[in-house]
Amino acid sequence: MTALPILYSFRRCPYAIRARLALKHAGIPAELREVALKHKPAAMLTLSPKGTVPVLQLADGSVLEESLDIMHWASSQAVPTQPALRWHTDSTDEQALIALNDGAFKRLLDGYKYATHQSARPAESYRDAAVELFVAPLDQRLRASRYLLGETPTLADLAIVPFIRQFAGVDADWFAAAPLPALRQWRDTLTQSALFVSIMPKRVPWQPGDPVTLL
Repeated sequence: MTALPILYSFRRCPYAIRARLALKHAGIPAELREVALKHKPAAMLTLSPKGTVPVLQLADGSVLEESLDIMHWASSQAVPTQPALRWHTDSTDEQALIALNDGAFKRLLDGYKYATHQSARPAESYRDAAVELFVAPLDQRLRASRYLLGETPTLADLAIVPFIRQFAGVDADWFAAAPLPALRQWRDTLTQSALFVSIMPKRVPWQPGDPVTLL
């Protein structure tokens, strides 16, 4: 039997979520190893000393340590029977969206999530800046098309929705009432899909010797 790729993952991490989404959508069988972030397995740290998820060890022994690299690889390996889901042909627009998501928006999201009453900057300040920079423009974009880059989803939608899901969860009541109807609809369409639900079951953290768990 051919060795399966091995994915080290953490259920709630948005980077790991998008890697799982891409692999599952592409129809690529993989062994899933859930990681306890406070007790990272030695096997993962040997492959990737930086110690962050996701980490994908391919069947040939090579290692992908970045979520977008995993998504690109999954897209290139997708089985023919899967419905097409590729990077958008207008790569400049797509790359700019993902770069903004992974850069300035992610920093504001972290500030929003982790701000406390003792913080020099209140959580609402981070939230409002994130809305102005990225969240409201996404909503405007989605009022013109069902998905970020048109009427069909691309890998950009899978790359960004885990972070919007996390943003919405910081203050769910605020997000539900915010003037962002198209963004909420897009979030719900993707996160309530069979694909998304299939990659979100809770898993016991992996330990050496455990039976194989498939993604």
